[in-house]
Amino acid sequence: MKVPVLIAGGGPVGMALALNLARYGVPSMLVERNPTTTQHPKMDLTNGRSMEFFHRLGLDEKLRDAGVPRDNDFDILWVTSMVGHDLYRFHYPSAAAKTRIIREQNDGSHAAQAPLRVSQIQIEPVLKKAIDENPLIDVRFGHRFEEIIENRADGVTAKVVDTGSGEAYVIECRFLAGCDGGGSRVRRRLGIELEGEQNVAGAFMVHFRTDDRALLQRWGPIYHLQNGAGTIIAQNDHDIYTLQAWLTPDMNPENMTGEQVLEGWVGTAFEYEILQANPWFAHFVVAEKYRSGSTLLAGDSAHQYIPTGGYGMNSGIADAAALSWALAAQIQGWGGDRLLDAYDAERRPTAWFHLEAARRHMGVRIKIAEIYGEAGDLGGDGPEADARRAAVASRIEEQGNAENESWGVEFGYRYDQSPVIVHDGKPPIDPLVYEVRTNPGSRLPHIFLKDGSSLFDRLGMYFTLLIFGDADTSALETAAEKLDIPMEILRIDEPDAREIYERNLILVRPDQHIAWRGDSVPDNSEDMLMLVTGRT
Repeated sequence: MKVPVLIAGGGPVGMALALNLARYGVPSMLVERNPTTTQHPKMDLTNGRSMEFFHRLGLDEKLRDAGVPRDNDFDILWVTSMVGHDLYRFHYPSAAAKTRIIREQNDGSHAAQAPLRVSQIQIEPVLKKAIDENPLIDVRFGHRFEEIIENRADGVTAKVVDTGSGEAYVIECRFLAGCDGGGSRVRRRLGIELEGEQNVAGAFMVHFRTDDRALLQRWGPIYHLQNGAGTIIAQNDHDIYTLQAWLTPDMNPENMTGEQVLEGWVGTAFEYEILQANPWFAHFVVAEKYRSGSTLLAGDSAHQYIPTGGYGMNSGIADAAALSWALAAQIQGWGGDRLLDAYDAERRPTAWFHLEAARRHMGVRIKIAEIYGEAGDLGGDGPEADARRAAVASRIEEQGNAENESWGVEFGYRYDQSPVIVHDGKPPIDPLVYEVRTNPGSRLPHIFLKDGSSLFDRLGMYFTLLIFGDADTSALETAAEKLDIPMEILRIDEPDAREIYERNLILVRPDQHIAWRGDSVPDNSEDMLMLVTGRT
């Protein structure tokens, strides 16, 4: 069998890659060893950047329907225990409220989309339905990528096995994408090593169902209920929760049960049903390279972080958006091979940027655990007990909650090492604050135009030349036509917008990142376009 792109792995990243490719008109085959979507609670936040990409695929509202109600807040509450006292709350607005804020503060400083609270268990069926309904995607769950027979510069020969019948068959593809998770068979078959630290932290996970909202929602429908020993995550703000209880060196997971861990953390026995319980260990690792010949890595096969900050799947969704247009450009003939090297040069440093953010967030959690340990007994009543709890609350407030506030990490990352960007400055990136800039390599800041439309919705499918004012761009347009580069023109006659975007002309890539900017067309437009499309 022959197919332009074979995707190994049917998690969110693999399915997002298939849908992005189909958006560009590129057929693919997706193979997933499991017969169904995941039943394992792996992720509970889809951030604003991922929602921008899902909006582009027409899936944002379907995903919001699968998540928690739009009016429920994203609050983080530190407590002594579920039967004890609340200490300090970090408040974050609901998706509905955030959407209003985005509209009201229309200055480029926000994402085009509000984030979404939703479990990966709910995300995957929405994506699975979308790929099943797409005629350009050959979906094969219950089929395992087995091995790479040949990995050439012009294509890949791979073996796939039907896990039900055991039948093996050979696939000829132009590109193979390894989206097959942390234990990636694709990565191992390529001999690509992981750089970083293994087993940096462990937790005992208890995924459970309960109708005891008097206990689990005694402070309201809180997103995360936390203390120094772990976190309870409200998966649907109704009856499904996940406890992540941190493992310490003196604990032996083999001697622990879900019931003991759950009731010990909550502080009392109550009525519940355990859906899944097991220990797990997190890593801080990034693949030493994302490309080998015509095979590329994305998602957990390329990077793994502890989930503080929620960068794992969200980084993978951005991988899929970045890889899809590079593959489409190659297959359609208007992009050069250097785009694939650029995918590595852009996404791998970004993975390290996200990894270090997750590491900092974990450091804050460790510090807060120490604060709990130093505080001693946080129970009891009376002025002395109140004072002890108030002191702990104050120290938690001082530590802050960058884990849920690192907007520079989520939206401000920039492709400073890319060989297909015309760089003109690389100012420092503040991990906490998203600074509205248009330096090439940055994500294009988003605004709503005066007619109420989203700027991102006005961008073309491939390259878009944004024009603020009346600059003459005929030479650039002629060069794009001569080189068969798909580029649309979008004129924005809004003086306030020109102040936000800093230049008269901005060339935006298919992944919404800026390839070039200037106040007039470059002296040699053909050279610039050849560079940004990886052809020189």
